Amino acid sequence: MTAGLVHLTVVPNEYEAELLCALLRTEGLTCDQRSTNLSVGRMDGMREIVVAEQDLARAQEILAASPND
Repeated sequence: MTAGLVHLTVVPNEYEAELLCALLRTEGLTCDQRSTNLSVGRMDGMREIVVAEQDLARAQEILAASPND
């Protein structure tokens, strides 16, 4: 599922990655997550969120509109 996917953002853990991907998928966007090099050796490390290239602009809008803690 990695062909045609581009970087959207990095989140601190798998839980937040799952939440963000679920939100993007409810909007009909293709989303996936993967470990980053920053997470090497950590139990619940950083996750990179990637989306389909054609969905990037819409995903960025959704990300900007979502509440940040």
